[in-house]
Amino acid sequence: MSQAAAAAHTTPPDGDNSALIKKVTREISHIATLPEVTLKIIQLVEDPDSTAQDLNNIISNDPALGARILKVVNSAFYGLPGQIGSTNRAIVLLGLNAVKNIAVAASLTKLFRGGQICPEFDARELWEHSIAVAACTRMLAPKAGLSLPDEAFLAGLIHDIGIMVEIQARRGQFIKVVEKKQQQPDASLREIESEIIGANHEQFGAELCRLWKFPVNFSNVTGFHHRPLELGPQNRRLTCLVHVADILSAKLELGYAGSVETQEINSEVLSELGLSQQDIDNAIENLPQATEEAMTLLHDNG
Repeated sequence: MSQAAAAAHTTPPDGDNSALIKKVTREISHIATLPEVTLKIIQLVEDPDSTAQDLNNIISNDPALGARILKVVNSAFYGLPGQIGSTNRAIVLLGLNAVKNIAVAASLTKLFRGGQICPEFDARELWEHSIAVAACTRMLAPKAGLSLPDEAFLAGLIHDIGIMVEIQARRGQFIKVVEKKQQQPDASLREIESEIIGANHEQFGAELCRLWKFPVNFSNVTGFHHRPLELGPQNRRLTCLVHVADILSAKLELGYAGSVETQEINSEVLSELGLSQQDIDNAIENLPQATEEAMTLLHDNG
């Protein structure tokens, strides 16, 4: 099946609000989006004819991004022997795709700026939650048989990116959403978003990933992280893993947890991933420290 065909099979059912979803998501590109250099990196890595030197040439034009990539590569996250002193060496050791994912993760920090939107919501807490989910997804990936730690980390980091679309393009309505969520804690954030904005953060997130030309895997994660079993069996492992990480991060109260709809992990999801209770217990024990390390790593000094 082609990537386009796969996307057609995994797109969230938008119904009559698909035009609204497209309109709102496109507005964010005029307000706050990924830096141009990051979009160039994504485009380059998707081109099968690109080389490590091509990628290094782009990164070398943005010294700040290059420095942040090296900071990540030299961290305990990768455990590489010795200090990596150049982005070219990082690309050779990790590969184009891994360096692309690190660049995207480093660039996302700027999107989550904004501080307190209203008394009930602070964007920095959403960023902390996103980093916790990223760290947890990365931690559990080997246990679930997923071999790309940087992809797992980025998938966790972007899972709630649709909320940022709402904040950037529909701030007044989003404030009403979080106020209503505060009054009705048993209602899901998605239900309230659909009622007030006309669509929910899963739908906005999936559309943004398509707009940014991210791989289908990431559209699946943003579009189905609350209901991963609705995806076909061949498309849902990474989304199931992010779903588990989302719940564990909420259990530990790491950042904003208002979007998480349950504190219980579906046994079918655990079975799908081959995770044991011991794997879950270990993740809970190690997640606070892993989150703190990842936050330090992605801290935006610019």
